[in-house]
Amino acid sequence: MHVKEIRRAIVVLAVFVVLAGCGYDFKGAGLTAPVDVRTIAVTILENRTSESGIETVFTGDLTYEFTRSKVLRVGDKNTADAVLSGSIASLTVDTISHTASYASDERRVTVTLNLALRRADGKVIWSDTALSDREVFRVDSSDKLETQSKRRAAIETISERLAEKIHNRILHDF
Repeated sequence: MHVKEIRRAIVVLAVFVVLAGCGYDFKGAGLTAPVDVRTIAVTILENRTSESGIETVFTGDLTYEFTRSKVLRVGDKNTADAVLSGSIASLTVDTISHTASYASDERRVTVTLNLALRRADGKVIWSDTALSDREVFRVDSSDKLETQSKRRAAIETISERLAEKIHNRILHDF
């Protein structure tokens, strides 16, 4: 029995050594706020696309990421130390595969954001003018509503991933 415990300890130790050696870190580790920024406001993103309502999805996911992490307190734009604002610059949908009859089988939606984090005095402390992500969805040629639902789900997936990426980029830069 004693030998099993030693083997188990060696395996656990080896896992920690490998994780430490490959640069892996746990979610949330090393996140720090910009100097003198304790609160952040996320304004509703400007929607420059023809996809109605996605500005609330993206803004909601960004707000959720900052609220969840608790590195910065989410507050009102009039009293926050920094304000995250910007736009959904583009949304494109491309066909990536066809059926034998040349109907779309899969499509890819790509969303690009243009964002800036500004201190209360207006000074930009972080920005990204071409942050994008994409997601593939299946096309149901017999049910247009189902295809629209899958397209919307793909956009929501992109929103969640971009919100996490933005949160981490903002807080890893400091």
